[in-house]
Amino acid sequence: MSFKSSLIRFVIKLTPNALIIWGANIIMKGIAELTQFNFDLDARKVYVQTRLYGEEHTIEVTLEDFAVFNDGESYRFIIHHASSDRPWLNNILAKFTGKAWKIPTLPLFATQLELVAEVFSAKPVVLEQID
Repeated sequence: MSFKSSLIRFVIKLTPNALIIWGANIIMKGIAELTQFNFDLDARKVYVQTRLYGEEHTIEVTLEDFAVFNDGESYRFIIHHASSDRPWLNNILAKFTGKAWKIPTLPLFATQLELVAEVFSAKPVVLEQID
């Protein structure tokens, strides 16, 4: 692992969830309010609780076993498990889970994409589960 990716992983771990919630709520003002957020890079798990603008109840989403990797010809993004407390959202998430989605190659961002792939690299076990 390179120094840059180690530094990025360290900063991600140190970033307080309250800061992420505050920033997201500024960006999503009038659309949704992020009420809870937890990102565990080592366990590859993201938990988000949000309330859509004008709605009473929150929506919970959990993503697990995600990775960015290079398959030899392009970079791909995969999420192995995703769930929500809403059946309609589970149906949408089911369309995206377990598939390695190709990330469009932009020569201008090749170095950054390589760094992202290193930070979010997959464990060999996760890559074996690709459909």
